[in-house]
Amino acid sequence: MTIASLIATPSELTDATSSKTAIVLMTRVRLARNLSGKSFPGWAEKAERAAVLGACREAVSAAPQMKRALSVSIDELTELERMILVERHLISRELSGSKGGAGVMISKDQAFSVMINEEDHLRIQVLRSGFQLKKAWNAINDLDSDLEERLDYAFSPTLGYLTACPTNLGTGMRASAMMHLPALVISNQMEKVVRAVNQLGMVVRGLFGEGSDASGSIFQISNQTTLGESEEEIIKRLGSVLDSIIEHEVNARAKLLEADSNKLFDKIGRAYGILQNSHLLSSSEAMNLLSLLRLGVDLHVFPDTARSLIDRLLIEAQPGHLQHVQKGEIEPTQRDLLRATRLRAEFANVGGPTFTINGQN
Repeated sequence: MTIASLIATPSELTDATSSKTAIVLMTRVRLARNLSGKSFPGWAEKAERAAVLGACREAVSAAPQMKRALSVSIDELTELERMILVERHLISRELSGSKGGAGVMISKDQAFSVMINEEDHLRIQVLRSGFQLKKAWNAINDLDSDLEERLDYAFSPTLGYLTACPTNLGTGMRASAMMHLPALVISNQMEKVVRAVNQLGMVVRGLFGEGSDASGSIFQISNQTTLGESEEEIIKRLGSVLDSIIEHEVNARAKLLEADSNKLFDKIGRAYGILQNSHLLSSSEAMNLLSLLRLGVDLHVFPDTARSLIDRLLIEAQPGHLQHVQKGEIEPTQRDLLRATRLRAEFANVGGPTFTINGQN
């Protein structure tokens, strides 16, 4: 499998429809694991990194979930191919910048990816569309157990799984949900939500993780504590926090409709008009416009079938994917032109909005 064939293959995030939800776009669980007796990647010599890469590749390729998986070294990828994998949340930005002895293995449906020699020897990840924390945990637990039979993990009876960064000690698990929270953003409540989430031991990040912004009102909420709780306890506590955030977003939407529905519908209608008629669109502007249309779907302004289209475009309107279509790197202004052209074509067949309040036009 190549990067081109990976992009052309239906994936968990771009093509799944059964698990699409109004507020949670994606669920992810990631495990940090290291091999016993081996230096952490940041300290390892070139030969040791290569040996770890080979051993991990062999073990991962033997797992049933990774049958016919894409397996590549990072230094074999072009800058554009690395960008595409970051945009699909299949590798981290840190792994994207790695040189020598780092690699990734990605399952055919892109639900599983295993990064090798990032900060830790293994970063095992599972993605699920929608709100599926328990299913994601069960899936990654099965893969991790399978790998643990083939690899000697670094483990301490008192500290749990040993990791390069002390903040990952214990379970080595980061569970997260990518949430679409436009009403909380519009009503200026996100800062309050972030503070409350932080006090509960969770962290809020942007679309592409630490240091990224929340374009399109999309936020990643994940656990911050990995030591002192079991995986099941972390999943349960995170799920409770996510349920609370969903409730706040639903309430914020109801208040916006009650306070000034015309103002909210105007934002949605203008977004639809711009996407159908613009000739230049930056990545950030496109994300914010698509966010408003996704909110429109949730409010029944657009048919529910438009949700999958919008979720796919949230990925395919990113710089790497646009340049892949052009088969090479292009300047930002050309990308903005191509993005607008692509979105005009996609929304040419999406029917106009139907604005109703309590069933009344």
